[in-house]
Amino acid sequence: MWLKPEEVLLKNALKLWVTQKSSCYFVLQRRRGHGEGGARLSGRLVGALDAVLDSNARVAPFRILLQVPGSQVYSPIACGATLEEINQHWDWLEQNLLHTLSVFDNKDDIASFVKGKVKALIAEESSSRLAEQEEEPEKFREALVKFVARFNFPEAEKLVTYYSCCCWKGRVPRQGWLYLSINHLCFYSFFLGKELRLVIPWVDIQKLERTSNVFLTDTIRITTQNKERDFSMFLNLDEVFRIMEQLADVTLRRLLDNEVFDVDPDLQEPSQITKRDLEARAQNEFFRAFFRLPRKEKLRTVEDCALWTPFSRCHTAGRMFTSDSYICFASREDGRCTVVLPLREVVSIEKMEDTSLLPSPILVSIRSKMAFQFIELRDREGLVESLLARLNRVHADRPVHYDTLAGEGEDVVFYSGLCGNPKFGDLEMVSPPSSEESEEKSLPPHLAPLTPLFPQPGSPRPDCHLGPPEAEQWLRPHRRVPPSREQVKVSLWNDHLAEYGSTVCMFRTEKIRKLVAMGIPEALRGRLWLLFSDAVTDLESHPGYYGKLVEESLGRSCLVTEEIERDLHRSLPEHPAFQNETGIAALRRVLTAYAHHNPRIGYCQSMNILTSVLLLYAKEEEAFWLLVAVCERMLPDYFSHRVIGAQVDQSVFEELIKEHLPELAEHMNDLSALASVSLSWFLTLFLSIMPLESAVNVVDCFFYDGIKAIFQLGLAVLEATVEELCSSKDDSQALVTLSRFLDHIRNEDSPGPPVGSHHACFSDDQEPHPVTDIADLIRDSYEKFGDQSVEQIEHLRCKHRIRVLQGHEDTTRQNVLRVVLSEVSISPEDLEELYDLFKREHMLSCYWGQPGLVALRHDPSRPYAEQYRIDAQQFTRLFLLLSPWTCGAHTEILAERTFRLLDDNMDQLLEFRAFASCLDTMYNGEMNEKIKLLYRLHIPPALTENDRDSQSPLRSPLLSTSRPLTFGKSHGDTVDYQKQLKQMIRDLAKEKDRTEKELPKMSQREFIQFCKTLYSMFHEDPEENILYQAIATVTTLLLQIGEVGQRSSSSGSSCQECAEEMPGPAASPEDSVFAEPGRPAQDTQAFPAMAEGVWSVSLEHILASLLTEQSLVNFFEKPLDIKSKLENAKTNQYGLKTLELSRQPQPDGKLGTPR
Repeated sequence: MWLKPEEVLLKNALKLWVTQKSSCYFVLQRRRGHGEGGARLSGRLVGALDAVLDSNARVAPFRILLQVPGSQVYSPIACGATLEEINQHWDWLEQNLLHTLSVFDNKDDIASFVKGKVKALIAEESSSRLAEQEEEPEKFREALVKFVARFNFPEAEKLVTYYSCCCWKGRVPRQGWLYLSINHLCFYSFFLGKELRLVIPWVDIQKLERTSNVFLTDTIRITTQNKERDFSMFLNLDEVFRIMEQLADVTLRRLLDNEVFDVDPDLQEPSQITKRDLEARAQNEFFRAFFRLPRKEKLRTVEDCALWTPFSRCHTAGRMFTSDSYICFASREDGRCTVVLPLREVVSIEKMEDTSLLPSPILVSIRSKMAFQFIELRDREGLVESLLARLNRVHADRPVHYDTLAGEGEDVVFYSGLCGNPKFGDLEMVSPPSSEESEEKSLPPHLAPLTPLFPQPGSPRPDCHLGPPEAEQWLRPHRRVPPSREQVKVSLWNDHLAEYGSTVCMFRTEKIRKLVAMGIPEALRGRLWLLFSDAVTDLESHPGYYGKLVEESLGRSCLVTEEIERDLHRSLPEHPAFQNETGIAALRRVLTAYAHHNPRIGYCQSMNILTSVLLLYAKEEEAFWLLVAVCERMLPDYFSHRVIGAQVDQSVFEELIKEHLPELAEHMNDLSALASVSLSWFLTLFLSIMPLESAVNVVDCFFYDGIKAIFQLGLAVLEATVEELCSSKDDSQALVTLSRFLDHIRNEDSPGPPVGSHHACFSDDQEPHPVTDIADLIRDSYEKFGDQSVEQIEHLRCKHRIRVLQGHEDTTRQNVLRVVLSEVSISPEDLEELYDLFKREHMLSCYWGQPGLVALRHDPSRPYAEQYRIDAQQFTRLFLLLSPWTCGAHTEILAERTFRLLDDNMDQLLEFRAFASCLDTMYNGEMNEKIKLLYRLHIPPALTENDRDSQSPLRSPLLSTSRPLTFGKSHGDTVDYQKQLKQMIRDLAKEKDRTEKELPKMSQREFIQFCKTLYSMFHEDPEENILYQAIATVTTLLLQIGEVGQRSSSSGSSCQECAEEMPGPAASPEDSVFAEPGRPAQDTQAFPAMAEGVWSVSLEHILASLLTEQSLVNFFEKPLDIKSKLENAKTNQYGLKTLELSRQPQPDGKLGTPR
């Protein structure tokens, strides 16, 4: 265990200890008399002393000391009861600390660093022990208090866990604490008088990987857009990295991939996520991926046990996994034995007699007269009780009719659906339909497989009255198969299934994998696909569901059905089954029914090719459930708008290429060119680029082994062509090489004329190309690349999903900036920072807002510029941080009006393009553009009748229209504005004629608001007094212009007569424009009574009036720099959001609860 460092002198203590190991800074010592067979007298005396001491005073026999060169003072930092224990501590010090200490120049710094690190490890060990004993230990609460105080997050930002570690800054490590919360990775350090705070949102992380540097062999590297951060010296780095991966994956998928992300029920509310939830999620994902179960399945228990395997006549050690609807078993030895038992198939679960030979046994009996015996279960009582409860629940939800495939003691022999299999229902051979019968409405929704109905040219049709053995001979879809080879396969499979089981509950071993690699007999293919994928469970659990879908979906017309219709005749057009209406109608029904079943996916390209092949070997309803299994379980997230799942697997495939074929990766610097070809390998399971009779063997392996089969076959294809690919001159030549190779893969078990691949490119060969047997290629793929486990693949998927999602975000960012940059004058660097602030504002609401409402504002399927949108509240926060028009308390009101003005479609959401354009006008626009924007902010729709600042009383003396327009000048002269006013009105009348589209005129109420905004904008300006005088002059002028217009329209008199009738005393320029709150006005004279709709001024009036005052012109034309505002916003954006949340009323007395 680690010890709190305390300084000791070793001058006399060396007689009690013997040095075992030493380095520059550490010494490992053994207590004298311990572990010595023939100890000397001194050793015996020390041993006797230790023996007589009580347990509290005894000294551990091993310890590690910290020594600073040149000092006589040592510090014990670890002790151990055994040599193995102390060696673990020594190894940790060598790997994590020893190489690091050389960067320090000062010996005191070395001692301080090591002591601080050891104290942190002690605290972490203590918190880990407490966490095992209670849900929220005291240490965790202390860490939470520090987390809140150091980073000032709202209470909604839940801390998940924390660790002691070092953050590297160059070559110098900073000892501190790493805090992992639901939305952020945070690090705090206070070391040698320097404080360091790091806040990294999970959504900003582009890479999360384990790596090494010059000093340490194992670190965690966090890569964001502009920086890399290394963290090391964890007590348990594996655990830390696993939690980081889970948090990053959950957060990125929740915030960036809400198009397809099915969040786990335990993770629906992010503020409730705990470390235990994340660990359970990781186990759940492995469980579902390993056994390829539905996403709804939740792992309940994992028990070590042993299963009786009759084929080996012994018990096989492994683990039992139980969920709501399944009992599964996996042997400890990979591939030796796997069992999947749907509870729907289970008849009973019983406890057997506990004996020395069969400790704690239970017996699970299934419908097909088989039983599975599990032994060595630690908590047998609780396990059986929970399993029986789930079993009763499953049978209550969906009653089971117990029919068996074979009677007890009978040999199990498999035939196709033609053979009257009672398990799947009897099928009859039917003649090809006539033209009248081929109409869709006359076709039943449950057809036989299409292969026997539409054999390849040159292959005679099976007779309608042949028995099962004869019919089996004709179930070869593409050509005549030599009876001997096919019969051998059928015989091998019959023998295997009789011994290992013939239902979904069969024992799955390495032997069956070898049989699958040889190719499944075509008579059994559809049936075994159903069993391997467990689609048979869905089929039996939902009787009549497919027929109901067909009835509901057929005849409907929408965008999805139009896409399906376009692709129907492109699906295996070379096969006779899809050259007539029978096959086309079946394909239409299955695809349309699936789109109706899962509207989130609907229909995606490549689904038609896959479904066509399924229909060749399975009945229509079976093909539907096979499609469900592929799209929703076996290829998750493949069939969506952005095909995220396929892109993730492409990225994983590239890493596997670099690992297994480094020479090819080195030759092809950019493997993305290869992805343009290999993407179809994954989307269509090689069906579109390989001859059909060969590709179905690949599908066999896929249904048994999942995506692993596609990865290893892809590597085998590249390995077989690696020499040609490395000698290719460019990418196009490499792609031609691959296409030629794939086009010439044959199935030697089918010697007849092959069915051409759906892939037609580069198929015209100039010279004969060597032929490759698909069986040999598959065998090579298992032998050379079959070592990838499901756990490794899932880990790689998690790693690369971060990169793929961030790649989409980068693409969106680049496209938005490219479009907006051409429309604004903001520099590219500033525009990038502005976009990041805009996106972060959206994310802040995702962190601490209502998830359902916020998710609607991010839609990856929309055009790039519209994917991120903000609401009025978010816009106001950004406006306060970034707008150059700061108006004090009036700024929020101006922000609300700006949002209403920019919200053209009135959906209460604003995209980045409009936001950037508005700021560009404020910072870089000409004076007339800025005044026009201000003008529009004070007329509808920006200014509403219910505007919260619509009433702003003006002080009447200054703005009275009864004053003459004369102002004192520096030399005592006066300037008469009456002549200028008359000329201005004439000029504006001419300008009005030339204006194509005129903005509405501003009423007096709107003008008052406009004046108040101008007044507020000048507050704290260096020339504040001069600007107030200028705006007073302009305001009075505009009021009289409005008065002139009113009188002119009401009496018909000329402008000159109106101007000559304006008497009144002059006002002091020091008078304020607006009455301040709480102070009475100096003159209570109201405006002359007038009709609201008559008094008005136009944009031209205002612009011309402002141009008469040079100080106002200078104010609006002075250059503004957005950089300082951007820097300030980056610093204060989080704080402003936190402050807003703290001001909101909190339900139940809790602070920071999201609304």
